[in-house]
Amino acid sequence: MAPYEALYGRKCRSPFYWDEVGERQVLGPDAVEEMVGIVRQIRERIKEAQDRHKSYADVRRTDLQFQAGNRVFLKVSPSKGITRFGVKGKLKPRFIGPPSRGNVHNIFHVSQLRKYVFNPKHVIHYEEVTLNPDLSYEERPQMIFDRKIQNVRNKSVTCVKVLWSNHGHEEATWEKEDQMMELYPELFP
Repeated sequence: MAPYEALYGRKCRSPFYWDEVGERQVLGPDAVEEMVGIVRQIRERIKEAQDRHKSYADVRRTDLQFQAGNRVFLKVSPSKGITRFGVKGKLKPRFIGPPSRGNVHNIFHVSQLRKYVFNPKHVIHYEEVTLNPDLSYEERPQMIFDRKIQNVRNKSVTCVKVLWSNHGHEEATWEKEDQMMELYPELFP
């Protein structure tokens, strides 16, 4: 019910309720009937539009149910200008997992959750890295597995592709051969 009706116990006098008792004599029955018909038609069209919008929205909705122990992602509400999790702009995460929850309130609606489907690619394998007292570590080249000559302006520079410790083949870098030979002569036969 409308707040006016809840407060005063009767409907508010507006064009929606012109067919109240006693109103017909003042306005005339034809004008009231015409207005009531128009209001009824407007209500029907609004109801049709609401039903159509609801049917579009219900296509994507599913009834979410989670069990204790299920793994889920939490949707980060898009708030303009707010930096969460250290990233601002279009690279900020849409969903987050438990380790990065940080300063998010621990109560949220179930619609903000997405079920986590396990994928073996999500598992991160890491090697133990020995850290120095200043929290740095030493990178050592493991092997050279490619060589190329790169032409730069008027001279040619020989480069080698180096595989570094604590990194995979996809993270190998191209370095100048003369610098690598000077720093790590044991890599060259």
